Amino acid sequence: MKRITTALLVAALLAAPTFALDDKQAKKDVATATKAPAAAAPAATKPAATPMDINSVTAKELATLEGIGDARSAAIVKGRPYKGKDELVEKKIIPQDVYDKIKDKIIAKQAPAAPAKKEPAKKA
Repeated sequence: MKRITTALLVAALLAAPTFALDDKQAKKDVATATKAPAAAAPAATKPAATPMDINSVTAKELATLEGIGDARSAAIVKGRPYKGKDELVEKKIIPQDVYDKIKDKIIAKQAPAAPAKKEPAKKA
């Protein structure tokens, strides 16, 4: 009986520091958990890039788009002006699958209307 009691006492004494460490770790985890939401910012939130205007950007800039190389960018520039970005597919300048990849990265702004010319007043 003494051996069992001694063994239990030794086990309890050896386990006591482990519980104390676990308690400290638990407090540290709680403190970290309460700070984590405020400190953690989503890494995937990048500011959206401004879409390229296919009616005004250079061929070199267009070539940086996925699926658009030198030949397609030259064809896009040659086919200007565009009323809408979907005209790239309608005019068969790029295939639909390439358009689907870049459609959120491009726009087709319309050129402002040219001011009406005033005719000189006729002398009577």
